[in-house]
Amino acid sequence: MKRRDFIQKTALSGSLVGLGSASLFANQKTSEENKFEKGEFQLNYAPHFGMFESVAGKDLVDQLNFMADKGFTAFEDNDMRNRPVTEQEAIAKTMMKRDMKMGVFVAHTISWSKPDLVLGDTTIDANFLTEIKDSIEVAKRVNAKWMTVVLGPTEHRMDIGYQNANVISVLKRACKLLEPHGIIMVLEPLNFYNHPGLFLAKSAHAYEICKAVNSPSCKILFDIYHQQITEGNLIPNIEACWDEIAYFQIGDNPGRNEPTTGEINYKNVFKHIHQKGYTGILGMEHGNSVKGKEGAQKVIEAYKEVDSF
Repeated sequence: MKRRDFIQKTALSGSLVGLGSASLFANQKTSEENKFEKGEFQLNYAPHFGMFESVAGKDLVDQLNFMADKGFTAFEDNDMRNRPVTEQEAIAKTMMKRDMKMGVFVAHTISWSKPDLVLGDTTIDANFLTEIKDSIEVAKRVNAKWMTVVLGPTEHRMDIGYQNANVISVLKRACKLLEPHGIIMVLEPLNFYNHPGLFLAKSAHAYEICKAVNSPSCKILFDIYHQQITEGNLIPNIEACWDEIAYFQIGDNPGRNEPTTGEINYKNVFKHIHQKGYTGILGMEHGNSVKGKEGAQKVIEAYKEVDSF
């Protein structure tokens, strides 16, 4: 499934005084059960529009309220930049009311077929920076801290060193725009199977670029689905580039659906991320393995399961 198609298709303590040991354990169990009855999670998982449409309806505000009711504390929307301002404002108002964090949206027009940012082309770079400026206004409107940047295809007739230098140069210019606002562009490596020929595929390459840009406004979006396909070795790679990761996205493999439907041991991955002290957002950029209301409930149950570490 191509990313653009995917975007279009597709959101313990009890009162122990005076109690015996039997009552103590009973209270602990009840507290843990209540945690999930209330829909509380240990990490900030972020659904997207469409994920719960079968139960919440088509209205975007209703979908946001459903997410919050189920205990999700964040939300992401790749298409936010293209939504009408009135719609952005309504979404922001609802998130503020429900105490939800805004996750990523796509910051620029992504080139999928022709090299762009790797070329060092003056016109291409200027257009990219103009879109970054526009996205800053969107981010401020919806209280977003992160925006996704995809670096496009590689140029096979140009040495990788020149391409790295060109990308680093334009990203440094973008950071000068972002830093005063405390906004972070997160570079997303994408897998070779769904997106063959892209410049950025591996976490180590993203790490190298972020280190060279050397700005708090240029970090890594570690998409667990993409990196499982590209390189595997998930926890060691997360550990190796931890200081440059600002955002995670989720999807099981194969299928790019909710955790528990594929091969990734998400409970262990999430446990590691949690133990590292991560308080950011993990975007649920995946489909539902089952359609309709049953599928929506299956997504919720899957996150309860993998969050119970």
